[in-house]
Amino acid sequence: MPAGPMFILTACAVFLFILPIFLIKTVSFRGIFLLYAAFTSLSIWSFLRYSSGLRGVSFEKEELQERLNIVNDSILKQKLEIDSARERSILYGELRGIIEKINNDLTLEAVTHNLTGIVFDLIGRQKGTCALYLVDQHSRRLTLFKTRKEDKKSIIKEKEGDIFDLWVMRHSGNLFVEDSRNDFRFDMEKAGSGFSREVRSLVSAPLVSGNSFLGILRLDNPLPAVYTQEDLRFLSVICGIGAVAIENGMLFQRTKEFAIHDGLTGLYTKGYLLERLREEIRRSVRRKNSFFSLLMVDIDYFKQYNDNFGHIAGDLVLKNLSRLLGEALGEFSPVISRFGGEEFCVILPDTDKKRGARLAEELRAEIAAARISLRQQQEKLTVSIGVSAFPTDAGYEDELIIKADKAMYEAKNGGRNRVVTA
Repeated sequence: MPAGPMFILTACAVFLFILPIFLIKTVSFRGIFLLYAAFTSLSIWSFLRYSSGLRGVSFEKEELQERLNIVNDSILKQKLEIDSARERSILYGELRGIIEKINNDLTLEAVTHNLTGIVFDLIGRQKGTCALYLVDQHSRRLTLFKTRKEDKKSIIKEKEGDIFDLWVMRHSGNLFVEDSRNDFRFDMEKAGSGFSREVRSLVSAPLVSGNSFLGILRLDNPLPAVYTQEDLRFLSVICGIGAVAIENGMLFQRTKEFAIHDGLTGLYTKGYLLERLREEIRRSVRRKNSFFSLLMVDIDYFKQYNDNFGHIAGDLVLKNLSRLLGEALGEFSPVISRFGGEEFCVILPDTDKKRGARLAEELRAEIAAARISLRQQQEKLTVSIGVSAFPTDAGYEDELIIKADKAMYEAKNGGRNRVVTA
């Protein structure tokens, strides 16, 4: 028991029980009563003072506990900030490696593959969904180009983006959604039926290079409060790097397309056709019992168009024939090239020699029935076609071309406007 109460109890015992025994013969009852009254008042005062002291100590204890709680909260907050700073330091420390990885391969496919992989791993922590949309240069609409998903079986039906993507595109700015159900910017009840999956939290940033809006890169999750503002800032940094790489990838792709396409007709070049011919032979060998046909097409009396109407007319004839070849054979997945001058070459995959000859004859007839307007005159156009097939006529690309070319010259020598098979 504390010393204060013990002292008071001892004093009470002395005054109440022991002292009266000695004083009862010498002091009157009035004196004893006054003594008891004085003692009672002293006791009450002592208890009140002691209780007040206890309350003071209690208040001091509570105040100290509050200060201790504040200090602990401050320490915890500082620890979280230190951990967050350490995590940011690690992430930003990887930027050099990220830049090198993104720029390691300039093809658009590789750039977008690496970009979504980095974002999905580092920021998304391989949870939820990562989607990259690119802007179609003709329609100016978003097109889903690359995805990374926690659930491999899930399907993203919003191929042209959803309300979040359209918001980013319209504002050309970053978007942070902690919980879509509580975000006043989006009416989820109205748009809910159009979603293929649950989206509660999201970070999204535009891919912008210079003044060009290239697309959007986003992360979303079916759970709320998954991402932080720091995640959005880091995503924005990566998008800044990625936008330049994507623009370079697009430029590289266009340059590559120019390299494999004829500038006048838009058809493949001779070099690209030879490459595809080798690939088709390898594919046919691997698959066994596979075959394809090769058509060599040459315009009859092409020199006369140039002599009678000028070289511009000759270019029009070449362009028109290119269009007719595409329209007539498009459903057969052909590889059509301008082989040189007025000569064209066509690969018809999975087409044997007999069917190839029949398609060639239908092509010849369709071209002969067409008319070309040259200086307000409707002119006829005819072609001679030679047909060879793999592996029926040859086992190598050079031999296959020679056989088709020889058959084409036989068609010319036989009167033109006809089909001859090797």
